[in-house]
Order: sequence, then structure tokens, then C-alpha cells
Amino acid sequence: MGQALAEASAEARYVFQEIDDALEQKLSKLMFEGPEDELTLTENAQPALMAVSMAALRVLEKEGGVDLATRARFVAGHSLGEYSALAAAGVFSIADTARLLKTRGCAMQDAVPVGEGAMAAVLGLDLETVRGVAEEASSEGVCMVANDNAPGQVVISGATAAVEKAMELARAAGAKRAILLPVSAPFHCSMMAPAAEVMKEALGEVHMSHPVVPLVANVRASMVADADTIRDLLVEQVTSMVRWTESVVFMKDQGIETLVEIGAGKVLSGLIRRIDRDLKSLNIGAPDDVDAVLAEL
Repeated sequence: MGQALAEASAEARYVFQEIDDALEQKLSKLMFEGPEDELTLTENAQPALMAVSMAALRVLEKEGGVDLATRARFVAGHSLGEYSALAAAGVFSIADTARLLKTRGCAMQDAVPVGEGAMAAVLGLDLETVRGVAEEASSEGVCMVANDNAPGQVVISGATAAVEKAMELARAAGAKRAILLPVSAPFHCSMMAPAAEVMKEALGEVHMSHPVVPLVANVRASMVADADTIRDLLVEQVTSMVRWTESVVFMKDQGIETLVEIGAGKVLSGLIRRIDRDLKSLNIGAPDDVDAVLAEL
């Protein structure tokens, strides 16, 4: 994970080293060599995903000559990716972002004992139908919509029994599939309230600058350019729905035609295609991607 970037670019290596130093942990070694089961622990996966995003961005900036402040209209990220977006926009330093994500991962994991919470993807139903299903299932415990990823792809989160009940109700309502997700905690629901308190304290202690380009925030699905407001929204984000579909629609409504996914994988690009096929989506996750994206831009 991220090794090709590190081997090809000194700028990427600086990012990985800065994050290793900030965390006092050889995260880059874990990313490059594994073991995978340790890397996928929430407390490691969150800063690791940010590390790849920032390494790829630095390659684009330094070697591709791209200035985010003049070339981008907005930044946005899905869940933990919002922190990567904010680091890219200069709100946090890379070191502070890594420490915040380590704290966030640990706090989310500690908020709910393993096995007591779950998440499931519901495919083939619209958001309002899934919201109704979650509300009905809440008789068994907390059950909420966690992610509105794309039309026909909604994620629910909450107490295990309630999520399992919601899956049954979703299938009865005509869902194509309802699938339990391999996660260790029920993210983006009210059960994460203890983690939100931890993040409120952590965010209150870190320096934040206004972003060089506005953030399209998960919680609001609209642009925000004030550091204090962003701090409040990041706390709220821990227990609230990621409004990704609305965020992408908002950017298109503002005249955006091309979105560039920077970091590991192409998940967001796939979601963007489902949201609106008229939008062009590009990816930078490996050294060879830089030239291809620069040619498109």
C-alpha cells in the first residue's frame, strides 16, 4: 500500500516519513509489508489511507506542477477521507492529521464493544426507503443510515440485532441485497457518541487554518470555508450520516465537471459514476497515474 509512490518519488517518501515520525510508529513499513490484519485495524487504516492520499497529492503538486489553490474549486472526502481533504487544503498539517486519525480510529473502536454493533450495505433501495426500514428496526436498538453513498447504495449502522432486523426488512421491501460489512464498530451512528467527545477534545487542541479552497462537508453536503465551523462539523461527523450523494450533486450544481480521486483505490470514482455519469472522474493512486491525469486536466 503506497510503496510504488515511495519508490518513485522523494516527495512521497517525505510524507510517509513525516507520518511515521508523528505517530512514533513505522506505519509505512506496515503499509508496505503488512501483516494485513494489523494494517486493517481502524487505528492504523485511517492514517494509512490518509498517507497514500497525501503522498499522491505531493507528487501531483511537486512533480506535476499542480497548485491545488488555483486548480481546484473544492475538496471533499468520504468519512475519514474528509481529514485527507482538509490536510490537502492546508487546514491541518500532515503530522496533526495523522495524529487526529490515530485518535479517531482508537476512539471509534473503543466506543462500542466488539460484537455489539454492526453495519450493512443495502443495495437497490432509495434513501428514504432505507431510512424508513432503519427507523422500524430501531425497536431492536439503535439503527440509522450511516452513508448515502450513491443511488441504490445506502449503508446502515447500529446495534447488531437492529441492523440484522433492518436487513430482513430491506429484503422484504425489495432490496437486491443486504450485506453485513466486515467492520469492527458501527460507524456514523449515535453509538459513536463517546468517540465524538474524544474528537471534540482532540480537535480543540490542534491548530487549524482556513482551507485554501472550500470543503464540501459530509454533514452538510455544502461548502464550508471557516476553520471553526469545520472543527464543529468534524465532531458532528462521527455520529452523523455521510451525505456523499448530495455532496457530489452539490459540486456538479456549482459547475464542476471533473473530480480527481487522490489516494488508494477507486471506490469514490465508482460511486461518482453511479451518481452522475456526466461527471468525469480521474484517479491518482500510483506514479503512472500522474501523467495520465495531467494530460486530462
